[in-house]
Amino acid sequence: MPALPQDAIYRPSSRIMALADWIGDTVKAADFPETRLRWRNDRAAREVGLADLSDADWLRHFGRFAPLPDNMPGPLALRYHGHQFRVYNPDLGDGRGFTFAQMLDADGRLMDLGTKGSGQTPWSRAGDGRLTLKGAVREILATEMLEALGVNTSRTFSVIETGESLFRGDEPSPTRSAVLVRLSHGHIRIGTFQRLGALQLEDEMAQLVAYCLANFPGADFPDAPHPAVRFFNQMVERMADMAASYMVAGFVHGVLNSDNMNVSGESFDYGPWRWLPKWEPGFTAAYFDHAGLYAYGRQPEAIHWNCGQLAVALRTLVEAAPLIEALNRYPELYQQAMTRRWLWRLGLEPRGLEEDTALIGVCEKVMVEQGIGPDAFFFAHRGGREAFVDAALNEALAPYSATDSSHAYWSDEGPQSMLIDEVEAIWQPIAEKDDWSALHAKVAAIRRMGEAMGKKPLPMGHAVA
Repeated sequence: MPALPQDAIYRPSSRIMALADWIGDTVKAADFPETRLRWRNDRAAREVGLADLSDADWLRHFGRFAPLPDNMPGPLALRYHGHQFRVYNPDLGDGRGFTFAQMLDADGRLMDLGTKGSGQTPWSRAGDGRLTLKGAVREILATEMLEALGVNTSRTFSVIETGESLFRGDEPSPTRSAVLVRLSHGHIRIGTFQRLGALQLEDEMAQLVAYCLANFPGADFPDAPHPAVRFFNQMVERMADMAASYMVAGFVHGVLNSDNMNVSGESFDYGPWRWLPKWEPGFTAAYFDHAGLYAYGRQPEAIHWNCGQLAVALRTLVEAAPLIEALNRYPELYQQAMTRRWLWRLGLEPRGLEEDTALIGVCEKVMVEQGIGPDAFFFAHRGGREAFVDAALNEALAPYSATDSSHAYWSDEGPQSMLIDEVEAIWQPIAEKDDWSALHAKVAAIRRMGEAMGKKPLPMGHAVA
C-alpha cells in the first residue's frame, strides 16, 4: 500500500474494533460504475490530517473504500433498533452506510468516517443501499448551514458521483447517484443501546457504556452511583443542548427517531430537513409526518422522549431512580442552553436566566407579529440594532451589552438563509447543466456568515479527551 500523504495530525485510532464482534457486521462497499469527485471538504479534512490526499487517493479511499493506513480493516455496518415515529422497530441497522475509519482530531477527540449510499448491507431490507446526488447536495447545504449557526453537527466530508440511475417515488426519476462520507464524533445511537437492552445483552451494554464514557467525555458526575448513570447524565446534557441549538437555528430536522440520535450529542442524518420561513411552531419538514410529531416546536419534547428510551435500555444495568433523576434535569438544561445560544446569535452578553428567558419571549412575539423567521430577525437585531419599531423589544434589549458585530457580513443587505426555494435553485443548474458554481458560492457565503457569528457556544458539559 502506498504511503498516505498526511500532515502531522493523522492519528488512526480504530477503537470501535474492540466492539466489532457484536456492534456491527463486516460488509463491502458497492462496486460503482464510476467515481467522479464532486465535493471534498478540505477544511474538515485538515482537522484529521487528510487534506493532503491527492484527488486520485481521495477517490480510492472514499469512492472505492480502500482502507486508510493503520485503520479499520474494512467497513462495519452497525446494528441497532429504534422507535420510528414512536413505534418500536427491531429490524433496523445501517442499511445504506457503514463506519470505515476512526482517527483523532487536533483536540484528541475520536472521529468517525461513515457513509451514506455505499451499497446494500444485511440491514438494507428492501432498499437499494444507494443515495441520490440531490440528497448528497442537500446534506452539504444542511451541514454547512448548521455548522455556521453553531450547531454541533456532522460534516459532509466527501461526495462522489457514482454513475448509476436511481428510481425514487418522491422525486423525478431516474436520477443521479452518489456516495457520501460524513465526519462525525461517533455513530453510537440511542437505538444501539435499545438493541442491547431488547436482547438483554448486559455485558455488551456495559462495554458500550464504558466506550462512550471514554470517547465522548463530558462532566464528571463523581457522585453518580454507576457508570451508566454518569453516561446518562452526560448524554441528557448533550441532548438538551442539541435541542436548543435546533430551535435557535430555526431548523427542523424532520425525523427525530431514536435511531437518528447520536449519543455524542452531535446532530446527523439529514433527510427531509427545512429551515423556518417564518416563526411557526407547527411547521413540519417531512411530508409523511402527518401528525406533526416532529414539528419545529415539538422537537425539544421529541428529543426528551428519546432520552427516556435510552433510560429504559440502561435499566439492563442499573435501577430506575438515578436515571429518572437525570432525565428530569432535561427541561432546566434545555432552558439554560436556549438562553445561552439565543444571546449568542443575537450578539449580546447574557444577563441571567430569568431576564434572558423573558427576552426570548419578547423576540418570539415580535417574529409572530412581524411574520418573519429567525434568519431575518437575528440579522436585523444583531448587537441590539433596532431594525423593527417595537417598544417592548427595544426596552428588553436596552440593558444588554453587545458582543463584536464588526464583521462586514452584518452590513450586507440581508442574511444568509437556507429556505427550500433556494435549495431547489442551487440544485437546478447541477441537474440541468452540471453547473456546480451556485453550490460553491453558497457554501462560501455560509462560511463567511459563520466567521461573522464568532466563536461558537460550547455544548453543555463539553470536554475534550
